[in-house]
Amino acid sequence: MERTGAGQVIMDLACAGAGRSRGGPAKIAVISSALFGSISGAAVANVYSTGVFTIPLMKRLGYRPEFAGAVEAVASTGGQIMPPVMGAAAFLMAEWLSIPYSSICVAALLPAVLYYLAVIVMVHLEAARTGMTGLEEKEIPKMRDIVKRLYMLLPLVMLTVMLFVGYSVSRSVLFSIVLAIVLSMLSPVTRLSVRDILDTLSVGSQRSCMLAMATASAGLIIGVVTETGIGLTLTSNIVVYFKDTLPLALVFIMVASLIMGMGVPTVVAYLLVATLTAPILTKLGVSPLQAHMFVFYFAVISMITPPVAMASWAGAEIAGANFNHTGLQAVKLGIVAFIIPFMFVYDDALLLQGGFFHTVTVIVFAVIGIFALASGLEGWMIRRIAFVPRILLIVSGILLIDPSWQTDLIGLAALLGVFVWQRLSERKVRGTSN
Repeated sequence: MERTGAGQVIMDLACAGAGRSRGGPAKIAVISSALFGSISGAAVANVYSTGVFTIPLMKRLGYRPEFAGAVEAVASTGGQIMPPVMGAAAFLMAEWLSIPYSSICVAALLPAVLYYLAVIVMVHLEAARTGMTGLEEKEIPKMRDIVKRLYMLLPLVMLTVMLFVGYSVSRSVLFSIVLAIVLSMLSPVTRLSVRDILDTLSVGSQRSCMLAMATASAGLIIGVVTETGIGLTLTSNIVVYFKDTLPLALVFIMVASLIMGMGVPTVVAYLLVATLTAPILTKLGVSPLQAHMFVFYFAVISMITPPVAMASWAGAEIAGANFNHTGLQAVKLGIVAFIIPFMFVYDDALLLQGGFFHTVTVIVFAVIGIFALASGLEGWMIRRIAFVPRILLIVSGILLIDPSWQTDLIGLAALLGVFVWQRLSERKVRGTSN
């Protein structure tokens, strides 16, 4: 799909859809990286693929280099948790848990949507706070031209449908590859020559070798951990110490996941962390799916978490920005990914596993919570927000994301309080100016 031009179609779609809005280039980065990430499945590769286009656009519009690099890093990293393709670790999770891959996609959907919603809201508020505009009309692709090339995305549709119908991953991918090659022949611009196909096979083989070596190395470490009994000892000790304090166990496992994920591919990080820590959560009463999704999330976002943060490093390099500042900004933009896993451990409605009415309620309040959290972090709602209301909004957002009606009511009351305060302050300012 990369070679046949599907990536460019995705980029043009994002540009046409978000380019005119306030802070358009940043939203283009978020949308295109979310879609392109579903094809590449690798955070750093995603940053280099889309960042060379989006980061200069963001800087030209007025975004700080650190912010531009962080937006691309966070958006690209999220591609590994965005269905339908996600990253390679998600396929390993399906094998490990012996459940259909489609079940992993369903469970990952809502957290991924909330993740990207938070990033889009924050880049919009940053643009509103600094008075940015969108792209010029001449820089935006014409939708009629894009529609003519939408057929290039059909292989991704076929892959998704076949996976959800129940075909194996290998067969689904094989049929999608054949369709991509056939569709590329419909236009002389995208038509693949024999040399192009050989180059594509070469690139695919190189990436497969890297993945195989990473998985093999992780397998050796897992074998040592299993044979020496370190994993069992660690599990037993933590269960003894944290048997009555699941929140502390979750924090410990989060830190361990982020540390073990530093500087290694997500697959390796997930295998290491899942081997050592997922059994701890299951022994503490967490379901296997919730446990593995918890460690999977933190294995993924280790790519944007300092001090290593490979995706943040790539974004900072393209943006010509300070790495540490970019990494910290990326953590701020991706804060939802640090919160959501704790929430779905306590209520699997966030993984779309609960009853219909409860799940819908959880989704509504979580979306409201995302807006509250983003406003608090960016310091802007209707107008600039003072320090105390910002703290109140951040707390409100966390409480609203928590799938419990008691916390939802408290969080909603705090949000409404800040909103009314903002409205009254705005009217007062207008009255004074008049």
